[in-house]
Amino acid sequence: MWLLDKFLAKAINTGKLIVTDHDGKVYEYGEEDGSQEHGPLNIRLTNAKAAAHIAKYPQVGAGEAFMWGWLTVDEPYDIRDMVLFVTMNTKRLGDEAIKPKGPLRKAAQKAIAKLDGINLKGKARKNAEHTYNLTRRLYELFLDEDRQYTMAYYRDTANSLEKAQLDKKAHIAAKMYMAEAREMDRPMRVLDIGCGWGGLAMYLNKHYDCEVLGVALAPDQIAFCKERAEAAGVADKVKFKLMDYRDVEGEFDRISSVGLLEHVGTVHYPQFFEHTARLLAPKGVMFSHCCGRAGPPGFTDAWTRKYIFPGGYIPALSELVTQSEKYGWQVMDVEAMRFHYSHTLEEWYKRTVMHREEITDLYDANFYRMWLFYLAGAEQSFRHGTLVNWQLIYVKDREAIPMTGEFVFEESERLRALEEPPQWHLDPALKEAAE
Repeated sequence: MWLLDKFLAKAINTGKLIVTDHDGKVYEYGEEDGSQEHGPLNIRLTNAKAAAHIAKYPQVGAGEAFMWGWLTVDEPYDIRDMVLFVTMNTKRLGDEAIKPKGPLRKAAQKAIAKLDGINLKGKARKNAEHTYNLTRRLYELFLDEDRQYTMAYYRDTANSLEKAQLDKKAHIAAKMYMAEAREMDRPMRVLDIGCGWGGLAMYLNKHYDCEVLGVALAPDQIAFCKERAEAAGVADKVKFKLMDYRDVEGEFDRISSVGLLEHVGTVHYPQFFEHTARLLAPKGVMFSHCCGRAGPPGFTDAWTRKYIFPGGYIPALSELVTQSEKYGWQVMDVEAMRFHYSHTLEEWYKRTVMHREEITDLYDANFYRMWLFYLAGAEQSFRHGTLVNWQLIYVKDREAIPMTGEFVFEESERLRALEEPPQWHLDPALKEAAE
């Protein structure tokens, strides 16, 4: 316990944390200062190995201890409260507080992360299946009705998740300059790389009558997308294929990648930008939305690589821009979406907790706790850490978009006025009646 005790004694200076070790010995950190609504936060270590495991493997240990039941949090607090409390305190210490110590261990971590980011086609499909081929019901329980598994756009933090996700799609469509579709004498052709459960593709077709090809590597995602298109009667215009983006051929007026670059791997960025440049029409537009670092390049933490997104990496802006420049791309706009994902993850966490029993029945208690820790940990990275979401507009010809940025605001405002999100999350009976 001495190593964990040393770390917490240095880290906690706002609020109070009480740790009860497996042998009943109590350790107290910080002081009560009125910042905690329900008083000190109490955690318990139920296994003799817990403290050493957490201290020895700071990026993985706490998550595994919680997942295995070695670490519990006393009510009225929960694991999210603990994660946010500790990271709020350690924020002043910087990233070095949780990074592996010693040059050899740091070098090993970076090397492992680099190797993990090599996503050849077979491995890329396997990684996608690990992440996105979980039981359909799981995603229904914590995502919005459209299954948007990326950052929502909170124009007002009081908005529902459903409203924020609808506003996100309007924001993206506007940035893609989809308004030009109304001026074309044929349907606009759109490629949606990493199409998820088809929500953006369906949205673009609905509002612009465009032809969309969505590609992804998780079989159940593509099966679900095809079911959606068939049910909506647009399968002739909105098509989905189980394929690697590197195998796509043809020419497209627009390319979108939302939540895709995190899975590409830095070693494959040249291939991504070269191939998409080949696919995009001369005066087309490519839009990219991905999680990003607000600082320099780094490496993915071991917990995320091991349990949630194997092969994943969150890029720095410099990595995206420098690589794209080599293949003829011009960056026309960059927006750092700060804090939006923290609000999204908070809502996903709440909905996960609401469905604790069903998720535990679908998998087991360990999986449920793992999922909670993943969501809480991700939230803290966007709330107290240095993660943001990057949105970039790429073109090959500067004449591809209007000269001023009003086109984004005008079109997103027009789209927002066209529809309101369903409120089924508030009253499940409405959904049953609709079906």
